[in-house]
Amino acid sequence: MTSSSGESMENPQAKLARKLNLLLDLYESQGSGPLSYREISEHMAAKGTPLSRSRWAYMRSGDSSMATERELLRNLAEFFGVDSQYLLDESAEIPDLVEAQLKLLRSMRETRVKNFAARQLQGISPDTLARLRDVIDERMRRGDEESY
Repeated sequence: MTSSSGESMENPQAKLARKLNLLLDLYESQGSGPLSYREISEHMAAKGTPLSRSRWAYMRSGDSSMATERELLRNLAEFFGVDSQYLLDESAEIPDLVEAQLKLLRSMRETRVKNFAARQLQGISPDTLARLRDVIDERMRRGDEESY
């Protein structure tokens, strides 16, 4: 949500939740499968910033006002391999690495959608398939402009 001046109206907890969930999506998209709470918890404990399951859930949902411990956020950023400012500074831009991974993830999703459509629509004429492809491409372009 943005104001008329273009500034985000999102509260700090929601911004942090969005960033954390984006990092989790990127982790999974790299072929590692979903990241377990246990993996994160063990890393945080080893770094001296234990993270309870409920706190992690609150951080991911944007319901936690306790998610401002700087050392915990630094250690989470280290775990995900991003600059700590990404999590510490609510106005921080998406790091270049994350931005590049997002573009790759979008491209992979577009390809999956197109491949699914092609498999499901095998009996349709080539002209109809071409029109569907154009509609999907246009929707993806509009989605890119609206996302992140």
